[in-house]
Amino acid sequence: MRVILQRTTRSSVLINGSEKRSCQAGLLILLGIEHADTEEDIEWLCPKIVKLRIFPDESGVMNKNIMEMEGEILLISQFTLHANTKKGNRPSYINAARPEQAIPLYEKFISSLEKELGKKLLPVFLVPICK
Repeated sequence: MRVILQRTTRSSVLINGSEKRSCQAGLLILLGIEHADTEEDIEWLCPKIVKLRIFPDESGVMNKNIMEMEGEILLISQFTLHANTKKGNRPSYINAARPEQAIPLYEKFISSLEKELGKKLLPVFLVPICK
């Protein structure tokens, strides 16, 4: 499982020029699920994300977590985080989980984060189009 966390003052997802989701100050999370990932990974990662002290306190010291600053989270599935670019010029996504495995784990990730936060998330699931 790969996660990119970005502190934001505002974030949004546009699809075909139309805003699908947005959130105010908090975290933008890109989540890549690999075929070897399990629910145990989620059980470790979600509490870790929620407890990370990466937001400034009144003194400007990074001392607050997402709950203490009452921030929002925009969660985006991102299978491309598992791209392998070692050979050639075309990325390989062989390590990324297929949708039939990734979707249930993504949904579990959402419910686990919501449980840790005590509030709803703003998830976006982008299903890869394979031809």
